[in-house]
Amino acid sequence: QVQLVESGGGLVQAGASLRLSCAASGRTISSYRMGWFRQAPGKEREFVAAISWTGAGTYYADSVKGRFTISRDNAKNTVYLQMNNLKREDTAVYYCAAQTSSRSYSYTPNYDYWGQGTQVTVSS
Repeated sequence: QVQLVESGGGLVQAGASLRLSCAASGRTISSYRMGWFRQAPGKEREFVAAISWTGAGTYYADSVKGRFTISRDNAKNTVYLQMNNLKREDTAVYYCAAQTSSRSYSYTPNYDYWGQGTQVTVSS
């Protein structure tokens, strides 16, 4: 089993930056594709970004492309999401997820482990 714990969320003004972290325990995630998803109130959980197990491949939702950067440090068993130029519409609970076998990276059911989420609130 893999436990994922997100941190780094908070309340910021539009235009600010935040860096989310996802620390894994219980098993190394070095061979897993990792993803970030978010869920705003009243909306379905949506894909934000994903990264291959080597870190060479990164994928982004169109809404965050150019503003968010996903990265990983396999030595620390940690994945990051750097969020720049935050907008009000980025307000959501952000979840980290691990995928143990290669499947569509943007499809929520394809991820096997999930964290509890961290709240990001962007005010205007």
